[in-house]
Amino acid sequence: MASTLYYAPGACSLASHIALEEAGASFETVRLNLMAGDQRAPGYLAINERGRVPALVDDGWVLTENTAILRHVARLHPALWPEAARDQAVADEWLAWLSTNHHVAYAHVRRPERYTTDEEAHPAISAKGVDTCGDLFTMTEVRLSNGGWAVGGRYSVVDPYLLLFWTWGRGPALRFDMPERFPHWTAHARAMAERPAVQAVFAREGLDLPA
Repeated sequence: MASTLYYAPGACSLASHIALEEAGASFETVRLNLMAGDQRAPGYLAINERGRVPALVDDGWVLTENTAILRHVARLHPALWPEAARDQAVADEWLAWLSTNHHVAYAHVRRPERYTTDEEAHPAISAKGVDTCGDLFTMTEVRLSNGGWAVGGRYSVVDPYLLLFWTWGRGPALRFDMPERFPHWTAHARAMAERPAVQAVFAREGLDLPA
């Protein structure tokens, strides 16, 4: 039986979507419209009570959170995970770095209401989030300055996660000039854009590939 991925176009679920496609896994997709509130509909809350994406459902078993899904996909498809113990540790380091830093900072930009009920403070929180994202993106740019894939010269589930945040960087919330400010990361994104799995997922989600 095929798994089902619940996703929203351009949301953080993009990383898990690409990983499943790369793995050649048997899966179906259900598209949620976050602006319409699909994530808060009773039917979806019965699947994921947190009301967020992604959610991966496999014969009644539900897994949420990108990092968990990425590691799960890699366990089932070892070609998407490094072989050497130290490279595996670095891959885990990358997943933690992106989820606990980049994602949280970006949430301050897009969802300031999560951090205060004072609506007058929302612009300041968002502005600080943009600055923090800039600092974090610079650190990631340095880590990617050697070129190639993120871990040990071998493609892994870390790379789709990196592509997700690159797409957010160029998006309307941050509006970073990614090629100018982060050329090494942009080179990585362009290499990702050449992969058939990435092309298929971007087409399915209606996203523009990295130019």
